[in-house]
Amino acid sequence: MTTSTLDPAVRRVPPFGGFNRTVLGIELKRMLRNRRTIFFTLVFPAGLFFAFGGSAGWDDSVGYGNVAAYIMVSMALYGAALTAASAGAMVAMERAMGWSRQLRLTPLSPLAYIMVKAIVALVMGALAVAVVNAAGLVQGKADMPGARWVACAALAVVCTLVFAALGVFVGYLVPGENAMQLLGPGLALMSFLGNVFIPIDDHTSLIWHIAQWTPMFGVAEITRAPLTGELPWYAVVNAVGWLAVFVLGAAWRMSKDTARV
Repeated sequence: MTTSTLDPAVRRVPPFGGFNRTVLGIELKRMLRNRRTIFFTLVFPAGLFFAFGGSAGWDDSVGYGNVAAYIMVSMALYGAALTAASAGAMVAMERAMGWSRQLRLTPLSPLAYIMVKAIVALVMGALAVAVVNAAGLVQGKADMPGARWVACAALAVVCTLVFAALGVFVGYLVPGENAMQLLGPGLALMSFLGNVFIPIDDHTSLIWHIAQWTPMFGVAEITRAPLTGELPWYAVVNAVGWLAVFVLGAAWRMSKDTARV
C-alpha cells in the first residue's frame, strides 16, 4: 500500500481566486436573512414612494414622462444605493466577528472577495429597484414609455456599484455596526443635497453648485436620463470620479487591514 503526502509549501489556488457559485449563494442567503436588510430593501424605499403619493402635481409633464415617474426613479435609486451600501458595509461586521480573518486563511483571494460583495450588492440593489418600480405600477400614477422605464431601472442597478464601493470603504474604515449608523444618515443627506429628494430648479443657486460635487448627483442624473432626455457631461464625470474614489479607498483600507494578519 502506497501513501502520498502533500507538500505544505505548495499551495493550490482554486480557479478564479476561489470565486464560485457556492460562496456567492452563501453571501446572498446571509443578506436575505437579515431583517434590517429586508426592511431597507423591500419596505423603506417603496414606503417613501407611497408617502409622496398625495403630493400635488404628480401628473405634470417631465421629459418623456411625468412627475410621478421622476419621483419613482429617484426613490428606486435611493433604495438601491442604501441597500448596496448596506451590503458592502457588511465587511465591518465580518471584521468585528473575526470572519474576515478566517477567510484570509482560505485560498479566497481579496479580488474574488470584493467581486462577491459587488455582485451581492448589485442583486440586492436590483431587488430594491424592482420593488419601487412595482410600487409605481400598483399606484398607477407613474407614466413613461416602457423602454425608458426599463432603461431607468437598469441604470439605477448599474449605478449602485458606486455605493457598494462606498459601503466597502466605510466598512473597512469604521468598526462594527458604526458603518451603517454612518451610512444611513449620510446617504439621506447626500440625497437631499444631490438633487434626488428635492429637485433643484434654479441652476444658478449655491445649492445647485454644491449638489454637483455630491456622490448622489451624477448617478441621479444618469439614472433619470432616459426619462428627462438630458445627461450633462459633468454628471458622468461626477459618477465615475466618485466610483474611483470609493474603489481606491476600499482597496487602500483593505490592504491596511490585510497587512495586520
